[in-house]
Amino acid sequence: MAKKHQLKGLEIIYEDREIIVINKESGLLTIATPKEKFNTAHFILNEYVKKGNPRSKERVYIVHRLDKDTSGLLVFAKSEKSKLYLQRNWADFNKKYVTIVNGRLPEKTGIIESYLLENSACKVYTTQNNLKGKYAKTGYTVLKEVSKYSLLEIQLYTGRKNQIRVHLSDFGYPILGDRVYGNNGKDFKRLALHSFELMLIHPHSKKEMVFQSPIPQCFNLIFKDISGKTS
Repeated sequence: MAKKHQLKGLEIIYEDREIIVINKESGLLTIATPKEKFNTAHFILNEYVKKGNPRSKERVYIVHRLDKDTSGLLVFAKSEKSKLYLQRNWADFNKKYVTIVNGRLPEKTGIIESYLLENSACKVYTTQNNLKGKYAKTGYTVLKEVSKYSLLEIQLYTGRKNQIRVHLSDFGYPILGDRVYGNNGKDFKRLALHSFELMLIHPHSKKEMVFQSPIPQCFNLIFKDISGKTS
């Protein structure tokens, strides 16, 4: 395992010849948009692997994405072969998130399922049309409750755009700080959603690897005694 490297907006927590695993800060894009080309995890890591040599052929490959305002674990591949392997098997890997929502859920564990569509304004919504929509499945477990808020562990079974945010909003418990899907964001300075655990099979060694990222300190503003891990 390589020594940890702190770069702008992210920390490299693991690196070898095939993959790079980072802890992304909230506010950093995963990949470029028409308005932002450089302040992204993808661009920063490409510059990192080139080691200052603009002619270097070294690069990183996008395996999956996190929303700009979501923090936590993000994996990049160092070859096309590793990228394809990880993407083909992504559904079999274990992805866990932690989030704070408005309200107290009556059922302390459950599954949310729906079909999701994206409109012309790039906003995702639930549809009853299972031919046009993409199937999405999210599991949740209530970890703690205080006042009008709940701390949830999320199990991501599918990886649709904004899936967790849309599902919890549709369920009546929007994520704290989510200015897009049902919460005005005044209660929290950022989106309270963090990717804290990822299990994957290494593309070369085929060994199971588990990565964890500490829960952000700002979550303690709501839950005073959150530890770095949920279990």
